[in-house]
Amino acid sequence: MPLGRGLDVWDSLTTVPPPVRQARQWLFPAVLAGALAVRLAHLWQMRGTPYFSVLMGDAREYDAWARRIAGGDWAGSGVFYQAPLYPYFVGAVYALFGRDLAVLRVIQALLGAVSCVLVAYAAGRLISKPAGAVAGFALAFYAPAIFFDGLVQKSVLDVLFVSAALALVASLDARPQARPGAWVGLGVVTACLALTRENALVLFPVTAAWAWYRLRQEPRRAVAAGALVTAGVLLGLAPVAVRNYAVGGGVYLTTSQLGPNFYIGNNPTADGTYRPLRFGRGSAEFERLDATAIAERAVGRRLEPNEVSRYWLGRAGDFIVSDPLTWLRLMGRKTALLVNRDEMLDTESQAAHAEWSWPLAVLQPVTHFGVLVPLALLGLWATWADRRRLWILYAMVLMYAASTVAFYVFARYRYPLVPILLVFAAAAVTNIRALGRSRAALTAAALAAVAANWPMLSTGRMRAISETNLGVALFESGQTANAQARYRAALAIEPDYPPAYNNLGVALRAQGRVAEAVTVYEDGLRHRNDYPDLHYNLGNALSEMGRLAEAEAAFRRAIALEPDSAPAFRNLGNLLAAQGRTAAGMDSLRRALVLAPDDIPAAYDLGTLLLEAQRFDEAEETLRHVVRLRPGHAEAHNNLGIALASRGLIAEAKREFETAVGLKPDFADAQRNLEQAQRAGAR
Repeated sequence: MPLGRGLDVWDSLTTVPPPVRQARQWLFPAVLAGALAVRLAHLWQMRGTPYFSVLMGDAREYDAWARRIAGGDWAGSGVFYQAPLYPYFVGAVYALFGRDLAVLRVIQALLGAVSCVLVAYAAGRLISKPAGAVAGFALAFYAPAIFFDGLVQKSVLDVLFVSAALALVASLDARPQARPGAWVGLGVVTACLALTRENALVLFPVTAAWAWYRLRQEPRRAVAAGALVTAGVLLGLAPVAVRNYAVGGGVYLTTSQLGPNFYIGNNPTADGTYRPLRFGRGSAEFERLDATAIAERAVGRRLEPNEVSRYWLGRAGDFIVSDPLTWLRLMGRKTALLVNRDEMLDTESQAAHAEWSWPLAVLQPVTHFGVLVPLALLGLWATWADRRRLWILYAMVLMYAASTVAFYVFARYRYPLVPILLVFAAAAVTNIRALGRSRAALTAAALAAVAANWPMLSTGRMRAISETNLGVALFESGQTANAQARYRAALAIEPDYPPAYNNLGVALRAQGRVAEAVTVYEDGLRHRNDYPDLHYNLGNALSEMGRLAEAEAAFRRAIALEPDSAPAFRNLGNLLAAQGRTAAGMDSLRRALVLAPDDIPAAYDLGTLLLEAQRFDEAEETLRHVVRLRPGHAEAHNNLGIALASRGLIAEAKREFETAVGLKPDFADAQRNLEQAQRAGAR
């Protein structure tokens, strides 16, 4: 039923009592200007750095996805594995302005500034006018907010939607009988947040329950309000759910990565942070592939995305049930990481950016979680008398925090908590005199400060990770010398960081400096002998130098450390075959294909060995697999033709040779084989 006559969404946010209106005349423009100015200053400082133009990790995937969208591929293919709203936002920006990362970052700076205004409005309505000013300016100058708003990452939308939800809650708290649009808007904003941060779906029951509670004195209106919030959530999720059903044939409200992500945060080797399913394969391009490949190999058949998710949920559940004490300790560690002062990176380190940006350098020592958490606790204390009105904020914090701890902790995963915590922190700052007279409040805040500032993470290690990730992106873009400089910078910060040794060695090999690469790999292994990539790449370098026995030992050590490494089995197989140990080489290549059925080099090499061994039936089968995977593989078509001709299937062989020549007109062997097949067919 209608909720009654009143204000629409916009009016409910802008029509305020005269005292608040007077404060807004200077407060909101000041917050907007201050927030935008410091963000633009940060971008100006970063504009000439590699971090500004080189995209890493998820940012690179979002950029590629957005370019496809801007190019007209709006539907895409496959069930979404990553939250889709941010790539579509970036795609819209690209469609309007072209692919200009500077323009994108400036637009994000403006959205970040709008979030500050929304938080100022919410705190002003829910707490007091002074609290609104404190909360708005605090978010404006909060170092992680400045950092995240400048990244090609979805965090800017996360906080925008949380801030919008807070503003709507504040407006509806003052005018619960507003027109239906405001309640629907609260649901839509919640849905949008879930389309950037999937675990935020836990906020839906909170907002729906609060809608009913706020109007509980009028039961019919209370039920209608809850229904309208629900309708808003469904309205926001519907386009993605319909699209996922159309391309995937199943019901997926957001994405299909629940199971793998839950397992990453809940398994016997988990430490509360992100550890990829396969060691060293933490980039977005590998996440879905590895989750699917491992699950399908374990089950023994092809799996749908929902089946892959259930497989990983089952494995996580097995761990929790079999070792509940270890799991409880893990949950305790994740909780401690959630409130810790250090910003746990996944790709780029705030500390690394602060070396270039004076806004970050100046602000990060004083605006961090270690300050925010104890202040928010004091704010909870200060507002406890008003808890019946503000319980939705408590519930939002608890539910979102629990949903984060249930998986694993990154700085950007906990970042959506910041606007809500700032409302409470502002309440503490504006009531600091009264709180100062409460020994219990000060004791609780002191204990929280100790817990939040307890050393748990290495800032140096995070900077080394950031430098290494930058090096990888530079190397992949062809800037090998610059990549080496970043790897060496990482090692100067953290001399025992094995990925930097590994990647430096790869870059040296790419320049033909194989002996130097071997030295680098061996240096890395002295620090971390259980790092499989170092053994694998050492084997590759030793093979190039003709040190085959040592190379074989390196490959076998890599396999012992990572038994599901298809590349290690493939290269070991080729090494054994080169030494005349053909049968052993074939066995190793077959093992590579069991682990990675789509490994084209392994299949081609195995097919070639079978052909040389005159096992033509097996060679044909294997080479047909190669050309199915890659129809443009001219060498595979040529070898398939040889296998067919050897079995007397001249007409089929001729077609394969013709295909090889068509793909590669200067392919002399294929030309010669085609001529021979033509002569044979003419007889």
